[in-house]
Amino acid sequence: MQTFETSLPGVVVFEPRRYGDPRGFFVETFQSERYAAAGVAGPFVQDNLSRSSHGVLRGLHLQYPNPQGKLVSVLRGTVLDVAVDVRRGSPTFGKSVTVELSEENGRQMFVPRGFAHGFVVLSETADFFYKCDNHYSPKDEITVRWCDPDLGIDWRVSDPKISAKDAAALPLSQIQRLPAYEG
Repeated sequence: MQTFETSLPGVVVFEPRRYGDPRGFFVETFQSERYAAAGVAGPFVQDNLSRSSHGVLRGLHLQYPNPQGKLVSVLRGTVLDVAVDVRRGSPTFGKSVTVELSEENGRQMFVPRGFAHGFVVLSETADFFYKCDNHYSPKDEITVRWCDPDLGIDWRVSDPKISAKDAAALPLSQIQRLPAYEG
């Protein structure tokens, strides 16, 4: 497995090794000791799967005060995946990382606690898999406006399909309840 650090400390991209032949391929999608050695210790307590069509944008979401870290990957299709540091006082507050995740490249991205997360589907459809280190807590969910100009994220789509919740989200500068950077 290859591990790639990003410009945001704690956000890590993984590329598990695929073993292929004319019949198909095999890949070990998670092995706790290998991920722990790369700084992603878990434990993971909940798995989620979403299917979305082209142009669907989900995000930017986080939970606080009951945060979730997420190891995400794409089982089918292609997405542009985004992590944004929203920890007050962080030297990288408001900065983002974008990574293309697809069934072809097999990449995974770990989005740590304290980061907002979102993705947009670039293929006809995409099956998006989340491995979470805390349970979903609707009362703790926070949504940051996906098109916040202060974040400057290039989503690579002009008119994404978004939920009513995502459409009503505030820009990061107007959200009061955010996690603190703990250095």
